Amino acid sequence: MYLSANMNTEIYQSTTVSIEEEIAKIGLTIEPKYFHALGAIHGSVYFKLLDDAAFFAVNSIVRDAFVLTTNFNINLIRPVNTGIITAIGKVKFKSRNLFIAESTLINEQGKEIAFGTGHFAKSKTPLTEEIGYK
Repeated sequence: MYLSANMNTEIYQSTTVSIEEEIAKIGLTIEPKYFHALGAIHGSVYFKLLDDAAFFAVNSIVRDAFVLTTNFNINLIRPVNTGIITAIGKVKFKSRNLFIAESTLINEQGKEIAFGTGHFAKSKTPLTEEIGYK
């Protein structure tokens, strides 16, 4: 589901994903098309990877419905303009309908370049094979 989404096939083609119980890893090879005017990746790229990793960490344990991001805050630590970056999302809190997950974005040297925390809620949209559950 994730890798076949238009955004990932048309803009973020080098995206990788690994999902386990309560943990998700999203990787991306940096390309100049992601740069802002100062030659490093734009904050939207940080946000996308951090949110996606946290989202899939949560949806790894919510198997009956699609989850929605209701709030997500990010902190940018350092710029990056080369290599592969990886966001690692982990579930921190879970209840019947509300989930909190955090994610960390690291560069190839293992240095943290950003982190974020998000709130996620179960939607009323069933998670089926048609929209990605297998």
